[in-house]
Amino acid sequence: MAVFPRRRLAAVALAATTALLVTAGCGSGDEQGGDGPVTLTVDVFGQFGYEQLYQEYMAAHPDVKIVERGTGTNLDEYSPKLTQWLAAGRGAGDVVAIEEGLLVEYKANPGNFVNLLDHGAADLKGNFLEWKWNAGLTADGKQLIGLGTDVGGIAMCYRKDLFEKAGLPTERDEVSKLWPTWQDYIATGEKFVAAKTGASFLDAATNTFNTILLQNAGNTSGYSYYDTSEKLVVDSNPAVRQAWDTTMDIIDSGLSGKYGSWSEEWVSAFKQSKFATIACPAWMTGVIEQNAGPAATGKWDIARVPGNGGNWGGSHLAVPKQSKHQAEAIELAKFLTSAKGQIGAFKAKGPLPSSPQALDDPAITGATNAYFSGAPVGSIFGSGAKSLKPVYMGPKNQAVRTEVENAVRTVELGQRNPAQGWTDAVNNAKKAAAK
Repeated sequence: MAVFPRRRLAAVALAATTALLVTAGCGSGDEQGGDGPVTLTVDVFGQFGYEQLYQEYMAAHPDVKIVERGTGTNLDEYSPKLTQWLAAGRGAGDVVAIEEGLLVEYKANPGNFVNLLDHGAADLKGNFLEWKWNAGLTADGKQLIGLGTDVGGIAMCYRKDLFEKAGLPTERDEVSKLWPTWQDYIATGEKFVAAKTGASFLDAATNTFNTILLQNAGNTSGYSYYDTSEKLVVDSNPAVRQAWDTTMDIIDSGLSGKYGSWSEEWVSAFKQSKFATIACPAWMTGVIEQNAGPAATGKWDIARVPGNGGNWGGSHLAVPKQSKHQAEAIELAKFLTSAKGQIGAFKAKGPLPSSPQALDDPAITGATNAYFSGAPVGSIFGSGAKSLKPVYMGPKNQAVRTEVENAVRTVELGQRNPAQGWTDAVNNAKKAAAK
């Protein structure tokens, strides 16, 4: 799903991480005795939407029991634990989710994973968008470490009730017309702020920064913090600086609620109607529904994102070599990433399929979301999915991204001015990349 984008839900992170630590010794590294069903542990983060799929799979495979760990865990806590388990040779699940921004890092040690090409996966290539399939391959193309789950086409989710209170249009097509560009989005935000609704226009500058960055990168060079030769280009890639400057304009205009993304404060802000818009990859719809709760049903809607499309998030499922049940785990991973599996996950939590067959299925093309005022989510997110432009993620992408977004946050909180923040972003990114 992504991460991540990061798909971090800090409100439940502590409890989820504790559960991961407690159950780490119960993962695939433990032998299973008796004649009972094989237990497969699936490690995820955020919201993958697999619960019903597990039930279907177990009903068709009575010799398999599936246990999921990590739902709701934030990516910054999930990834270090997975890295630790892989390095230790025990503790990881039989199937593990790897977010797109971390995939290059894990591919650097392909020996940690089963080569899915040795187990019939080559026949599945046509079930995935070409770039999504290629992302799971090692550089030499000889090993496939993961099968694709979702992609993260971007829209803009907004609160209709708050827009109405501010005297702005509320119908999604009219809202989309408000902001063909990010400067138009800022101008709309300034009108919203002037209306004094008691809410901010957007949740956090970091989410918007990442959206603009990935949009810029996808529409220009095809990379963000690292170029395709894995050279750090945080201070020389125009896509990064343009995203920074636009985000500084957003902050300077007083549009952000300054709710640290994925924090408890951020989760509470959803429930308390404290902001009106949020950059919204397909998988974010499930996050919003969970955080805002049933009381906000029908108050949210989805409009076009400013600028020209973009892709944020997406994951792969891999099978660690330490699994004691590799054959069974491979079959489960194939099922979860099949067109049927991706459609099921979309229906449950909103992650947009990376399967062309799923994207063409009426279950996707005709999908609406009652929580989001009946928005035609299938067409909103799916119509351009086949033409999404991937953004290359380098070997320390996650660490670098964290430092840059931390710098954005310091400006947002008034601790640095934009020039100081940019200097921090570049210097700290270089330090993170050098570790």
